[in-house]
Amino acid sequence: MIDIDEIRKILPHDYPFLFVDRVIEFEKGKHIAAIKNLTYNEPFFQGHFPSHPVFPGVLLIEALAQTGGLLTLKSIDEKPNNASNTLIYFMGVDRFRFRNPAIPGDSIRLEADILRRHGDVWKLAVKATVNDKRIGEGVLLAKLIIDA
Repeated sequence: MIDIDEIRKILPHDYPFLFVDRVIEFEKGKHIAAIKNLTYNEPFFQGHFPSHPVFPGVLLIEALAQTGGLLTLKSIDEKPNNASNTLIYFMGVDRFRFRNPAIPGDSIRLEADILRRHGDVWKLAVKATVNDKRIGEGVLLAKLIIDA
């Protein structure tokens, strides 16, 4: 639905800090589902943990924040034509819980739903699953910056 080339045009992130590989569902103003494929050769697995590699929790939250950023940036109507002038800043995390680890070889399904928008602040419910098993869930806050 949205491939890596378009994702790179929308988000300001790039390798090695881009954690969304593709978008598989998108409903403007409501919902997004994306995929992050984990491979053993990713740099964070070298140190987290060499004998038992686990996707770092802080990076899972970042992947969900990037997914929410895609939803937000693709949902706004007031966005100028130049996407580089519009950013979404991650503001906070509420009630986030880690349920299970993600390991090399896993495909993480990243989902975000808009709970509320108040001006330029967005509240998103997020969850991550691997093979329909929840690995993390919570609420994220983000702020839209136009003409950044």
